[in-house]
Amino acid sequence: MIDSARPHLSRPRSGALAVVAPLLLALGACEPELPAPVPIDPQSVQDQDDMTWDDYRPIPGIDWADPGHVPERGFRIALVAIDFPDQPFVITLPRGSDPFGNPQIDPIPREDVPRFYADFWITPSAINHGQTINGYWMEQSRGAFGITDIDAYGPYRMPRPLWEYGLSEWGQNEWTPDGSVADRRMEPDVDSLWWADVGDVSDQYDAVLRIYAGYDETGVWQEFGEMKFATREDVPPEWGNPDPERPRWVPTRYVPWTSWLAGAQQWGRSSMRQGENSGTITHELGHFAFRIPDLNNNPYVEPYRRVAAGPWDMMDRGSFNGPGGPHTRWVVPPIRGASMPAGLMLKNRQENEFVSPADVLELSREGLAVSGVVVARVTARAVDPHPGEFAGITVRLDGDEPRDRTAVGDPATDPLSQGLTPYDFYSIEVVQRLGHDSFTPDDGVLIGKNRDELRADNGGPNGFNSFIWVIDARPEDINEVDYVSPTGEPVMRTIADYRQLNDALFHAGRGSGSEFEYRDDANGLHLYVVDLDRDSTGVRSYTLAARSLEGPGPHVRGVSLEASSVGGRIGANTPLSATLTNTGQAESVTDDAHPDDVTSHAAADVYRVSVTVEGQGWSARVLNELAAMPFGESRPITVYVTPGEGASRSATVALRAVSESDPATSDLVEWAVRR
Repeated sequence: MIDSARPHLSRPRSGALAVVAPLLLALGACEPELPAPVPIDPQSVQDQDDMTWDDYRPIPGIDWADPGHVPERGFRIALVAIDFPDQPFVITLPRGSDPFGNPQIDPIPREDVPRFYADFWITPSAINHGQTINGYWMEQSRGAFGITDIDAYGPYRMPRPLWEYGLSEWGQNEWTPDGSVADRRMEPDVDSLWWADVGDVSDQYDAVLRIYAGYDETGVWQEFGEMKFATREDVPPEWGNPDPERPRWVPTRYVPWTSWLAGAQQWGRSSMRQGENSGTITHELGHFAFRIPDLNNNPYVEPYRRVAAGPWDMMDRGSFNGPGGPHTRWVVPPIRGASMPAGLMLKNRQENEFVSPADVLELSREGLAVSGVVVARVTARAVDPHPGEFAGITVRLDGDEPRDRTAVGDPATDPLSQGLTPYDFYSIEVVQRLGHDSFTPDDGVLIGKNRDELRADNGGPNGFNSFIWVIDARPEDINEVDYVSPTGEPVMRTIADYRQLNDALFHAGRGSGSEFEYRDDANGLHLYVVDLDRDSTGVRSYTLAARSLEGPGPHVRGVSLEASSVGGRIGANTPLSATLTNTGQAESVTDDAHPDDVTSHAAADVYRVSVTVEGQGWSARVLNELAAMPFGESRPITVYVTPGEGASRSATVALRAVSESDPATSDLVEWAVRR
């Protein structure tokens, strides 16, 4: 039933007109059914495995991979290519002829291999689909940082077989064919060959990229281990140790075993040591050029620990993004999984000075209690913010200790625990599938908790470095198959798999399949995704809001709802319109409430709108429960009404708007309707 009592109003109303008169719709012939209105921001998660190069969406108006764009800070790389007595360059072999099924293109002569890979990484071509490591860094930095030169050296033949280097890590040292103990790093031997040829010219470069024949073990250990063979005893001779008397498997980094041939490959390292299948060179440059550490968890061991940022940041498993997903990182040349890493989250963009302080609205938790709710618009991170908008919003957890007051679950028993180390601030940003973000799994709003310190283990068993922690809008198990085992059984993704965050983004409106708000009671914060807009090129902007749960601010809150149309005859999904007005009054906010001036952003309010129907068989809905506007401004609200089968001849539809800052401030409008 509709409450006949008048809600509290913060503006004066006079006489009997203080009650909104029901608007009676004329009775007539039934209207044809109107199409059901669609959600304003539906979640549309695309799994990495299902992506192809057709999913790439260029950034409107600019191609950052174009070598004609000159970066403010150029970076010069020496590429040194080496092969081994027992391992030729994969790219020199006939198409698809090696045990791993590579290469994917026609062979390249050995003497051309160094130049081939240098061009692959820096020059747009049909082979690399126009995407380069230079393009990635130019896109993220907006031209501040790029790879200006890659000089090619070699090829050089290493003095020892590949396995002497590849078995020197992850407990594989004693799994050699001749019974020796492998303990060699390849870099000294590579550099000796290089310098013997041209002299020590390393000081002429910002980095040395050592491309070695064969594979990064990180891209083959699973696909050519447990995904290919049911047990370690099932590894056939051609995948095993050259000595037939020795085991055909070896231990590896994350799990107890992989095939010997996969394990004998080297693991790529932040020293810029990369195999021919490696798409993570961009990630390694993040370490080398900017000293940003990994965010990686171990998704394969118990007790499971949820990933930190997953597919949303290149310094986490977003480095695996690309057509075909993570299980295609064995491809040579690397044109599938890991070929298009995700952009950088706001925290990392700030650390790299890739985003201007003026483009980030910096708030404080304590300040929100003083200023009241703050409303601002944020543009998709793949492009510069539109005029009057921001690249992101931060909210610092300031005030009395402990500043992060989250009740932390035990990481030993709670795989979704953020860990034992507290965080310092929230970040809110927008991800849209454009440019390198084309291969992220969704469009929407990304909320994260961040530490000031980049290196802090999150504690507990299987802890890992986590200076960013994405807030998952849908934290339940995504319940997706990882792969089908050699025996035909589906193997599910663990709760620690990075793809559990594929559906982590928040979305505007109702019925999206996600959430439009995040309430952190422990830290006294409420974050809102209020609305979505797109410009003429399709670039997304969201209206976002942040509110303190510990203080409403100084403003006088007010609201008015007025019916703005009577509609026509009621059929399915008939729209009824009202006008919502912020009738409140702004008061002054102290200049030091927040790190940034919020004068123009705090003079507003957020309203929650809801609709009810009194009448059997009738339904009504709004597409967005939230509305935000500055004081004195108005906006339309549409209610969609439907008489169901067997519905009563008449009904009363009621639309209510309530201030989020002051729940006692509300207004109501009603319609009397007939079918």
